[in-house]
Amino acid sequence: MENGKITRKNPSSVPAPVGNYTHITKIPRNSELYVTSGQVGVGQNGEFPEQFNEQVKNTFTNIKAVLNSEELGSENIVKVNVWATEQIDWDFFYLEWGKLFSKDYPAMTIGYISELGLPEIKIEIEIWSAKV
Repeated sequence: MENGKITRKNPSSVPAPVGNYTHITKIPRNSELYVTSGQVGVGQNGEFPEQFNEQVKNTFTNIKAVLNSEELGSENIVKVNVWATEQIDWDFFYLEWGKLFSKDYPAMTIGYISELGLPEIKIEIEIWSAKV
């Protein structure tokens, strides 16, 4: 590991990732850790769109705004947790994901659950970031 740099690795002893993520993300000692609350698909008007993909789009917009508030970018993201109440449209999800990341992906966990904090919430994404 390079000192002072977040590194990502896919060990050859483990099958390749099945999506756009990395198996291991390493944070150097003495980094500042930032953990977001789960970001949801609420729009700037305070309302949740009915369409799942619109909530996905809003969620990524909200993630970018939260990161920007701390002068963080995608290079600082080390872990992403995604919870969804509906089947994810992976083509659309990865379009939005690609607007946030190049090919240097963080570690990621995805889970399907029956409901989130409010009945209208269909997706929630939590971000862990580090500033070196």
